Amino acid sequence: MFTGLVEATGSVNYIEMRGDQARMVVALPFAKELSDGESVAINGCCLTVTEFDDTSASFDVLKQTLDVTSLGEIAAGSLVNLERAMMAGDRFGGHFVQGHVDGTGVILDLSEHGSDHRLEIEIPQSLMQYCIDKGSLTIDGISLTIAELTEKSAVFWIIPHTWELTRLNQAKVGQKVNLEADVIAKHVARLLEHR
Repeated sequence: MFTGLVEATGSVNYIEMRGDQARMVVALPFAKELSDGESVAINGCCLTVTEFDDTSASFDVLKQTLDVTSLGEIAAGSLVNLERAMMAGDRFGGHFVQGHVDGTGVILDLSEHGSDHRLEIEIPQSLMQYCIDKGSLTIDGISLTIAELTEKSAVFWIIPHTWELTRLNQAKVGQKVNLEADVIAKHVARLLEHR
């Protein structure tokens, strides 16, 4: 379980294709604190640490993950958002995030407005049912509040803190991003389907 509060950013050292899947090595600031099998969300995708040293960690990325997330388009040198799984007893900010990406969206607008930034993302129709005004949606692992909904997109306002400490400051219009809807919203929708 994650919160969507990005802990740090890291850099992809390299990606090695291994048949349908890949081995991704990421330089991360908390590498020394990791253990084998630990979960780390990378751009919102929950991945398992398979090896680590003092400066980096390796993750095996399945074909399905490469196909349904933006990780299939990531390259060596890319900046990524990082969050370690929650520990029992930690403060809970953000919202309930599993690191299970529901789909991808495309950045339609990323514009500066004073010290803030306006971010508009095209949302797949299959995910719109989980989006509500002032609700939460995770974008590349960042828990953000929906400021406005249109028929096909969601608008978010990015404060300077989030801008500076996540990979959003390197994002571009037209870029694909990972989306995860609130797990409670998904459960409620599933329950209502059977009524």
